[in-house]
Amino acid sequence: MLANYHTHTSRCQHAKGEDREYVEAAIRMGIRTLGFSDHCPWVFPGDYVSGIRMRPDQVEDYFSSLESLRKEYARDIDILIGFEAEYVPDLMEGQERLLADYPLDYMILGQHFLGTEPHSTYTGSPSSDEKFLADYVDLVIEGMDTGKYLYLAHPDVLHFIGEDAIYRKHMTRLCKYLKERDIPVEINMLGAYQGRHYPSDRFLQIVKEVGNSCIVGIDAHSPEEIANDYGFQVCRELIEKYQLPMVEKLV
Repeated sequence: MLANYHTHTSRCQHAKGEDREYVEAAIRMGIRTLGFSDHCPWVFPGDYVSGIRMRPDQVEDYFSSLESLRKEYARDIDILIGFEAEYVPDLMEGQERLLADYPLDYMILGQHFLGTEPHSTYTGSPSSDEKFLADYVDLVIEGMDTGKYLYLAHPDVLHFIGEDAIYRKHMTRLCKYLKERDIPVEINMLGAYQGRHYPSDRFLQIVKEVGNSCIVGIDAHSPEEIANDYGFQVCRELIEKYQLPMVEKLV
């Protein structure tokens, strides 16, 4: 694996380990580019504080730490500083102001919610509601159309348990959109080796039929997950099973 763009830090409150440990684990695995993409903070209205993402007051430390490590390990690995974020139109202006003065390398889109976090259902919750699925695809396409995001993380995180024909109709629309713009589909390593509902076989069958390329995203929440040989093997098997062209590096 030459590059990974999906790496979290302990600042998101559900990952563990020091920033340095992630870098050193990546070097041991022969990864040449390590992109950090912790869960991006939002400037929420009122006094709501998220328990699943970085706080706005931690952004300075995030960049300071990673810029220091980038210099220290420059001979061994390229370190990129990014974020994984939802696309929430009502909050975008505040997020852009928050990040305006920082040297952001990239962002990836991870649509965990369809609206603001405290007032929205997690997209990974089982649902047979076609509107929920259609709204997810519409919002993801709208977000990717902004040009802000390098790729779409775990595109099949939406846990639709309804009819296959309905799932196929909307997810084919998403896959065709991504293919037309040469955006690879992420094979999410964390979901693969933990046996989550994603990566989804019925989604990957659509990916194969549409002809999308793929990229592996470790979605690391600990340094140990960077060096997870079993996770790499599970992803390789999925890629081979569905005969997907693999993208090694994007930035």
